[in-house]
Amino acid sequence: MGEVWKARDTRLDRIVAIKRLSGQHSERFEQEARAIAALNHPHICQIYDVGPDYLVLEYVEGQPLRGPLAADEAVRLALQIASALEEAHRQGILHRDLKPANIMVTVRSGPSGAPVAKLLDFGLAKLITADADVTRTSDGVVLGTAAYMSPEQADGRPVDARSDIFSFGVVLYEMLSGSRAFGGTSTVRVLTAVLHDEPPSLVATPALERIVRRCLRKQPTDRFQSMGDLKRALEEAARERTAPSEEPRPSVAVLPFINMSADPENEYFSDGLAEEIINALTHVPGLKVIARTSAFAFKGKQEDIRRIAETLGVAHVLEGSVRKAGSRIRVTAQLVAAADGSHRWSERYDRELADVFAIQDDISQAIASALQVTLTSRPAQSRHTPKLPAYEAVLKGRHYTLRHTAASLPRANDCFEQAIAMDPLYAEAHASLGFSHFMSAMNGLRSLRETMPLIRAEAQEALTLDPSDPGPHILLASVAAAYEYDWKAARDLFETGMAGPSTSAEAHWAYASLFLQPLGRHDEAVAHMERAVERDPLNAHWRGVLASHLTHARRAEDAIRQANEALEIDEGSLAGHVTLGEAYISLERWEEAAASLEKAHRVFPQHSMPAGLLAGTLIHLEDRTRAEVLIREMGETPRPLIGRVLYHVLCSDVDQAADWYERAINARDPFALVFAATPLVADLRQSPRWWKLARMMNMPSHD
Repeated sequence: MGEVWKARDTRLDRIVAIKRLSGQHSERFEQEARAIAALNHPHICQIYDVGPDYLVLEYVEGQPLRGPLAADEAVRLALQIASALEEAHRQGILHRDLKPANIMVTVRSGPSGAPVAKLLDFGLAKLITADADVTRTSDGVVLGTAAYMSPEQADGRPVDARSDIFSFGVVLYEMLSGSRAFGGTSTVRVLTAVLHDEPPSLVATPALERIVRRCLRKQPTDRFQSMGDLKRALEEAARERTAPSEEPRPSVAVLPFINMSADPENEYFSDGLAEEIINALTHVPGLKVIARTSAFAFKGKQEDIRRIAETLGVAHVLEGSVRKAGSRIRVTAQLVAAADGSHRWSERYDRELADVFAIQDDISQAIASALQVTLTSRPAQSRHTPKLPAYEAVLKGRHYTLRHTAASLPRANDCFEQAIAMDPLYAEAHASLGFSHFMSAMNGLRSLRETMPLIRAEAQEALTLDPSDPGPHILLASVAAAYEYDWKAARDLFETGMAGPSTSAEAHWAYASLFLQPLGRHDEAVAHMERAVERDPLNAHWRGVLASHLTHARRAEDAIRQANEALEIDEGSLAGHVTLGEAYISLERWEEAAASLEKAHRVFPQHSMPAGLLAGTLIHLEDRTRAEVLIREMGETPRPLIGRVLYHVLCSDVDQAADWYERAINARDPFALVFAATPLVADLRQSPRWWKLARMMNMPSHD
C-alpha cells in the first residue's frame, strides 16, 4: 500500500516514521489519521502529524512479534495488546488487520525492564458506523490478511469487535505455539481453514487453551463478547500462573434436567429441580455458579459439553434427567469435567416423590465434595420442608415468571398464592410472589403504587420465615428506594442482601438501576450490570439493561455493541431493542433509533417507554402525524408514566416533561428514579422545575 521511511524531525530533533501511501490508496489517509489520532494508549503507535499523502508516526524500534514464547511472556504481551484493542474498541475503532507483523516488540525496555508490545498499522481500521461495511473497500475487495481473518471477515459479512477478538486468538495461538493456527499452500486453502477447520491442540495451560479456543469459535456469539471480558480471562490466567499452589476457582453450570415423564407438562418439575440445585450451590463460597437463564439456553440442543462449558466460562457441567410417575420419582445426575469429558460423579435416585428435597441436598453435597468445596448449610430454623403440593406450585410459578409476558406473570402470581394457601410457612413462596409483583410493576403491567405494599408484605413475611435468604432484603431495598425514597434504608438493605457468598444477577440489577444510577453513580452501575452479565452471560435482558447503563455513562458505542449482543441471543428482546434505540438517540442517529424502537413497540405495544421514545424520535424525523398517533394510543394513563416524560424531553418541551415527571413520582413509577440522573433528561434537570422534583424523591443532590 505504500512505503515507510525512517526520518528525523528537524524541528523537534526526534526520529519518526513517515508512512507514504501510493496514489490508489491515498483516499484512506484521512481515515487512518482519524483512527489513530483518536487513540492515546501506551501500547498503540502514536500519530504526530498528517500531510496530503503521508502520516508522521512514532518510530518504534524493535522486532515484529514472533513465537513461540514462554507462557508467562506470552500472557504479559497479550494483556498489553488486549488493553490497546480495548481502548480502540471503546473509541468505536476496529483494527481489522491484527497479525504479528503489526505488533512490534520494542528493543527498549518498559518500566518493568521487559520489552513492551506496540500495536501498529491502523491502515485497515475504520470508524464503526451502522450503515458501513467495514469488511470491504469501495471496489468490493476483502481487506485483511487471510490467515488472521475472522470467518465473518473472510466471508465478506459485517464485522464488529468480536472479529478482532478472533484475530487476537490467532495471534495468541501463534505466540504460544510458534505456528499459524490456520495453514495452507494458497489463499483459498487458508480461507477454507479459517471458515471450517479447528487448529491443532496447543501445549499450554488449560486456562490458556480455553481462552484461545473461545476466541477462535466460528460464531461471534460463542466468543468472548468484548475485549474487556477477554482481558479479564487473561488476567485470571496470569494469576493462576503466579500462584501455582492455588487451584483455579471451581465453577459449574447446571443444565436443565431432561423430563423423562410420560406427561410433557411435568417439564416444570424437571426444570425446577435443576433450578433448586443451582440455588443450593450458590451458597458455596468461592464456587462460580452460572444462573438459570444462561444454563437453560442450551435446553433441547444437542451441544457438545466442552462448547457449553467454554461459552459459559465453567470447568464442570451437571446434567441429568427426571422421571415422575405417580408418587415415585427417578432422578439421574452426572457431573462432567469439560476439559476431557470425564465423569467426576454420577448417581441415580429411585425414591418417593416426597424425598425430592433430600435428593436435592444429596446432589448438592455430592457436587461440593467432587469439586472439593464446602457447601454452606442454612441455619436450622430456615430448613422448613414445604408441603409437596406447595413446592410443585412454586415450581410452576417460577416457570411462568421467567417468561416475562403480560399473560405469564398473573399465572405465576396464582401459583404462588396457591402455594402460600397450602403452606403458609413456606418462605420461598412468599419471596417468589413478592418478586413476581415487582416484575409486574417493572414491566408496566401494574402500577408500583398498587404493588409495592404487596411486595413489602411478602418480602417481610419471607424474611421472618427465613432470615438467611438474601432475596427478601433485595426486594425491601427496592421498596425503600423506588417507593419510599429512603436512600439510607435502601443502602443498608442492599448491603445486607449482597453480603452473602454469591450475589444474584437480580440483586446487581436492582442495586445498579434503583440505587446507583439515580444518584448519578453511572460507572459503578455499569460495573454491577457487568457482574450480572458475567453471572448470567446468555440472558438477553441483562445485556440490554447493561446497554442502557452504558448509554447513561456516555459510552454509547459500547452500549450499541451490548444491545446487539442481546438481540443475537434473543431477537425479540424488548430491552435489547429499547436500549439500542436509546443509544442511537444519544448519538442523534434518528433513523436508526426509529428502526430499533419500532421493533420494540411491536414486541410490547402496551409499554409506554418504547412508544414515548419512538414518538419523540419521529418528531426529529419530521413525522409528527405518526408521533401523535402513538401518543393518542398511549392515552392519559400510560404504563409506565415515564413514556410521556421521555416524549416531551425529546421534543424539548420542558414544562410538559416536568408535569408528567411529577405525575410519575406521585404514582411511584420506578423509571422516574431510573432516568433521574441520565443525560436524556439533562435539560429538565437544568430547569427551575427540577428542584421540586428532586425534593419529591429526596435526592441528596438537586443539580
